[in-house]
Amino acid sequence: MRVLGFGDNIVDRFVDRGIDYPGGNSVNVAVYARRLGLEAAYLGVFGDDDLGRFLGESIAAQGVAVDRCAVRAGETGVSFLRVDDGDRVFLGWNGGGVTVREPLVLDDGLLEYVSSFDLAHSSVYSRSESELPKLAGLDTLVSFDLSSEEEFRTPSYLDRVCPHADLVLLSCSHLDGAATRALLAEVVRRGARLALATRGVDGAIAYDGHVTVETPARRVEDPREIIDTMGCGDAFLTGFAVALLRGGWSARTPPRRHMIERALREGAETAYGQCLVEGAFGCGRPAGQPAVASMWRASEREK
Repeated sequence: MRVLGFGDNIVDRFVDRGIDYPGGNSVNVAVYARRLGLEAAYLGVFGDDDLGRFLGESIAAQGVAVDRCAVRAGETGVSFLRVDDGDRVFLGWNGGGVTVREPLVLDDGLLEYVSSFDLAHSSVYSRSESELPKLAGLDTLVSFDLSSEEEFRTPSYLDRVCPHADLVLLSCSHLDGAATRALLAEVVRRGARLALATRGVDGAIAYDGHVTVETPARRVEDPREIIDTMGCGDAFLTGFAVALLRGGWSARTPPRRHMIERALREGAETAYGQCLVEGAFGCGRPAGQPAVASMWRASEREK
């Protein structure tokens, strides 16, 4: 089985630690799938700066193929964070760099490449919405992360994504159970085949238009063991999707209730393990790009 992360990559700079970590939603899913034993690749755009090289080398070191990626002139995306009591706090970013400004367009050659994977994953941070209809004719399953921001939950945005997605993930830790279930129903009504909501310590809920399945979170018994929550939602999605694939999920075979129940348990286990990892998947190095740091300080002054 093969999983492809298509779209965003970014350097996560923890200002409290002074460390840069490789990451990005699409990158993380590919790396986590590889760590769960599947073949995996990442397809996206790297900046031609030092941080872009750092990202590419870090991803490849995880056993994830990056040979079909593009390198373009421009800076790499950087997000600025800190950790408060184990929780990741987002401080700002530089706009995503060249990866967001000039995302990949899937031509016939790249579509043939994507078709060799069982699952292709993308996200709201990838600017890949225009490419999703191109995947409709493939046997490759498509998952998409809708994150937590309201701008990605408007009817017009959902209509761009949901009809082309076999699995949609939503971060819903800020919503109660009733609001979460209503949002899942809306996503499925607009075309998604399966919707998954992660709710932090309140567990997760999945809905396919027929059945609703819930699971509790697996909590870390001693909160002092939590390193940070970076990538926990991505890890849950990956564990969930990999379990479905191993259970027989395909473009022609929708998952049955028992498959979803097992997948939720596997997702919770994968997210639990991620709480004990630095950054998205380790590979940190001392932050050493003053130009980017200055950019963040300038953006803070403008707020």
